[in-house]
Amino acid sequence: MDATRLSYSIDHVHLRSRDPVAAAGFYVAVFGAREEGRVGDPVSRVVLDLGGLRVFIEQAPADIASAAVPPHRGIEHIGLRVADIDAALADLEARGVPLAIPLTQVNPALRTAFLDGPDGVRIELLERGGKA
Repeated sequence: MDATRLSYSIDHVHLRSRDPVAAAGFYVAVFGAREEGRVGDPVSRVVLDLGGLRVFIEQAPADIASAAVPPHRGIEHIGLRVADIDAALADLEARGVPLAIPLTQVNPALRTAFLDGPDGVRIELLERGGKA
């Protein structure tokens, strides 16, 4: 089949965590994600809506390796676009959320900063041309 006739769309990002409830709480508290559900008793998966992106946070087995330290191959980070990166960074600072990489003017139309979420997930905040 000709791949140009196929249609693909993003469905979810799947994260693994030693504590999916606590990890989900981070995304809710820091980025305003909305919890959509929990699976299992005890909880084995939390489902979030993060700005329209579905995020599955699943319980990691005890013997699973730690996350790789960026930069590395594979998925390196999740990028979250904001309309005003200065305001977003001021909000994070006021709530005691540290940055892993400070604000950088990548080019005239792109400003970025990075923080580390639970379980080694690197998160980029970016402002493109001042518009989200």
